[in-house]
Amino acid sequence: MTKQKKKRNKKYSGMDATSQRPKVTRITATNRSKLSQWFFDRKKLIRTIGMAGLVIIALVIVISGILSLFH
Repeated sequence: MTKQKKKRNKKYSGMDATSQRPKVTRITATNRSKLSQWFFDRKKLIRTIGMAGLVIIALVIVISGILSLFH
């Protein structure tokens, strides 16, 4: 009886993996004002801070509503 080796079904993802897809860098040329360029460069950070702010405001409103029921 011969033992069969289990086949690997997980993709290699280390530094020496040869099947990595090339990274695509997209560059767009646009004339923007200084303020518009600042917002464009920090879009992801501003969006994250905005979402966190909305969650905090919603929590404050819900908690204040719950507390007002008990007073």
